[in-house]
Amino acid sequence: MKEGQPMLNRMEMLRIFVVAAQAPSFREAANQLGTSPQKVTRAVQALERTFAEPLFHRSTRQAQLTAFGAQMAQQAQEALGQLDRLFISHTREPRESISGRVGITAPHAIGKLYLVRFLAPLMQAHPALRIELSLDDELTDAVASRIDIGVRIGTVRDRRYIARSVCPVRLKIVAAPALLASGGAPSDLEALKQRPLSVLIDRNNGRPWPWFFAQGQTYLPPSPAFSCDDPETELEFVSAGLAIGQMPTYLAEPALSSGALVEVLPEIAPPAIDLMIYRTQSGPVPPRVRLVYDHLMTCLSDSQVFPQ
Repeated sequence: MKEGQPMLNRMEMLRIFVVAAQAPSFREAANQLGTSPQKVTRAVQALERTFAEPLFHRSTRQAQLTAFGAQMAQQAQEALGQLDRLFISHTREPRESISGRVGITAPHAIGKLYLVRFLAPLMQAHPALRIELSLDDELTDAVASRIDIGVRIGTVRDRRYIARSVCPVRLKIVAAPALLASGGAPSDLEALKQRPLSVLIDRNNGRPWPWFFAQGQTYLPPSPAFSCDDPETELEFVSAGLAIGQMPTYLAEPALSSGALVEVLPEIAPPAIDLMIYRTQSGPVPPRVRLVYDHLMTCLSDSQVFPQ
């Protein structure tokens, strides 16, 4: 075995394990990685032999992380993220070596609030790199739209894509302190329904998105105080104390941190949804696409950079 090969194998096993830990099954992990379920199983088994500890509780239908496995998954993701950042920040390739177009699609709020900041260092380091960004809250046809990399909230089931879960997206009920001071904070869901609420309109079909709560409950305000199809505008309206809103952490966190907004009824918040990053499976990955893909993966998975 050549020098360095065991370390490379261990890195590959850790990457497979991190995806398997986030996927509902080894088969789904294999789909996301573009490989076979057998390879995922072999990687997990090899790590279990190395650690001398089981990483998953297995049954005929599913594999569930053990307590040790959950701890190792978090440590592995942090270690791989640090390694990716190391290579990105210290790569000494010629400035002209990475060039060409990279098509990216992402939800409106993520694209406008974060992707410019994330992509700026890459474009400064590689002046010949060209980014084409399409903002869409729904899954974009990567082939028809010439998309190399996609970011979206929720499961990507299209087998044409290799998708990986980047981080959890949490929906929070938020309100301005002044609004709560004037009418009191709602004590439960029924009390919340009596307060002025905002709704977000789906740009694709013109319908309002319902509010989501724990245990699969949903609620569509019949007469919302405010509705619009732009998440940032909704945030401004809620921050002004004119309605209570429900929005993802990555959108609300700056206002929550500053005190402009406070969280309401966290105990009835719905389960987190996965933020996914995907690319097409057609052919080898060009260096420019791999560079941008790995960089976005690192940025979006870092809770210090992208609120989760």
